[in-house]
Amino acid sequence: MNLVEKNGLKISSALYEFINNEAIPGTKVDSEDFWKSFSNVAHELAPINKSLIEKREVIQKKIDEWHKSNQGKEFDKEKYIKFLKSIGYLVEEKEDFEIETRNVDKEIASIAGPQLVVPVDNARYALNAANARWGSLYDALYGTDVIPGDKFKDYNSQRASKVVKYVRDFLNKSFPLKDKTWEEISKIIIKEDKLIFLIDSKKTELKNNEQFIGFNGERDNPNSILLKNNNLHVDISIDPSSIVGKNDKASISDIIVESALSTIVDNEDSVAAVDAKDKIKCYRNWLGLMKGDLIAEFQKDGKQILRKLNPDRSYTSKNGKKISLHGRALLLNRNVGHLMTNPSIILKDGSEIPEGIMDAFISNLCALHDFKNKKNSRTDSVYIVKPKMHGPEEVAFTDTLFEKVEEALGIKKYSIKVGIMDEERRTTVNLKECIRKVKNRIVFINTGFLDRTGDEMHTSFEAGPMIFKGEMKKSKWLNAYEDWNVDIGLKCGFSGKAQIGKGMWAMPDQMANMMEQKINHPKSGANCAWVPSPTAATLHSLHYHKVNVFNEQAKLKSRDLANVKDILEIPKADRPNWSMEDINRELENNAQGILGYVVRWVDQGVGCSKVLDINNIGLMEDRATLRISSQHIANWLHHGICKKEHVLEVMKKMAKTVDEQNKNDINYKKMSENFETSIAFSAACDLVFKGRIQPSGYTEPLLHKKRLEKKAAN
Repeated sequence: MNLVEKNGLKISSALYEFINNEAIPGTKVDSEDFWKSFSNVAHELAPINKSLIEKREVIQKKIDEWHKSNQGKEFDKEKYIKFLKSIGYLVEEKEDFEIETRNVDKEIASIAGPQLVVPVDNARYALNAANARWGSLYDALYGTDVIPGDKFKDYNSQRASKVVKYVRDFLNKSFPLKDKTWEEISKIIIKEDKLIFLIDSKKTELKNNEQFIGFNGERDNPNSILLKNNNLHVDISIDPSSIVGKNDKASISDIIVESALSTIVDNEDSVAAVDAKDKIKCYRNWLGLMKGDLIAEFQKDGKQILRKLNPDRSYTSKNGKKISLHGRALLLNRNVGHLMTNPSIILKDGSEIPEGIMDAFISNLCALHDFKNKKNSRTDSVYIVKPKMHGPEEVAFTDTLFEKVEEALGIKKYSIKVGIMDEERRTTVNLKECIRKVKNRIVFINTGFLDRTGDEMHTSFEAGPMIFKGEMKKSKWLNAYEDWNVDIGLKCGFSGKAQIGKGMWAMPDQMANMMEQKINHPKSGANCAWVPSPTAATLHSLHYHKVNVFNEQAKLKSRDLANVKDILEIPKADRPNWSMEDINRELENNAQGILGYVVRWVDQGVGCSKVLDINNIGLMEDRATLRISSQHIANWLHHGICKKEHVLEVMKKMAKTVDEQNKNDINYKKMSENFETSIAFSAACDLVFKGRIQPSGYTEPLLHKKRLEKKAAN
């Protein structure tokens, strides 16, 4: 790697040129000033960053020792809580307060709906996610198992009629007519400021004409009708010449629904970015999104396709005025956490720069372009989601970092908003005090089963063998954690100001199941929840028409808070008497999931993809999957539920399964051809056999090491 020396920094020449020649021009930021400020802040904060990571290890060792000294004794939760307070793991909860964040875009503050997460290193996927603000409900239903029966690529009248019936039922419930149903209408017209539905010689109207927002075309012959329910828009397309419209009584050709209101553009768990080349690719795509000029060219079905950001959508209001609706999801940027460093920049002492500091400077520098063109935020805000923070002290460090970035870039204080991912146990139990540390910039909290469970297991590693992974979702601590996140968010005044989020639906091919189950997220008081695809966003949006989340939040404010004592219920198995068959089944499930993901991460640099599980069900997976599975096997090894030789045998068996599942991938290299030389296989084994000693059970250090090794070997 060629390095440029600047203000005490040794910077990858490629990264240096990207910043100077692509990111800075057009921002009014002076290059010399930028690198001077960058160097000053990096050298000031890097030692603090390091000390915070070291503190994690000190606390963890004390917890390990406590569990060891109490082995064989009946678990005394009061004694345990007192101990956690004595070591600073549990901090004192102070007086009540409400967040004071200002200048928040409505997609976060006042509209509830789906949220996509997309890897930033894939321009095509990033554009798809940004453009997923609007989606065809007809297409989403026609192409998924929500409508039972065979799926067809081309038009099939029987399947189409089932789609239309499903959508008419949705319209009847969300936009009811006064005395008729949507199935009966033959034409829609606008009379003055009212929507009129013709049914033979009769007329009817919406029960609530306030739901009618606007239209396109002529009043007596519109080609689209814009409606709104629970702050979400629905565009009814009318085209009697289309293959769908000509077979429809009212000539309705499609229903375009407001879908992914926001999208997290991810630099963290869903990407494999280990060096300057990888990071530049990530930053360049984010810059293109912020400038609004990102494009992707690719071939599909033999055709060359150019993808770019969608424009805004224009309508005439019912009162004759022009209105414009945002055509893209509001984009948030997930930076990396505090743990990892990156070789792209070397500090004065020869150490790598903390990657979170680098991300904060460069992602916000790129976002300055949006302050000018407002392609994303209309409130001069940048939204940074910060993962894997442990407790209030680390959240306060992020606040300091963001304030120094604001000063360096010359933007108003608190322009950089922050999202706290509540996925570490020390953050969960201190969530109120974490929020307090960023009360002027907080816009987001959420829960996540995989990472949170991984940390749960690592924190309590010495307490005993953990219960089966499938039992975790029914455990007391997890249910209390899910409620606690919502309770604390509402107690701190999030409703109408910030997002309370819920986790990912990981099965993109099982949309029927999603439609049955994921409605529980808005019912839980969450005003956003993660989905794996634009199609899933379109379908999940229907849940927010059924459930008014802000009404649910108002009801939930009066319930009793979830109990921290329940959150601290350790999910260990008491005197496990499991059969070898059950143990093998669990080991194989974990091992197959680890291998299926790791082989693409290490060999191909793919950080997020649909990976077949042991039952050949496609799951959208990122690094969080590895954390829970590797920690689970490592925990069982540590407590003698299984032995290393047994696990290695299982790993080899599952490697062959994964090889077979990927036999049609021309870029795939089999692990089982030579286990000794497969870097991917050795990486997967290290995650398990060295899992006990990994910081907080994270997978990044080992994965980065092995990916760099693979890149060097190519």
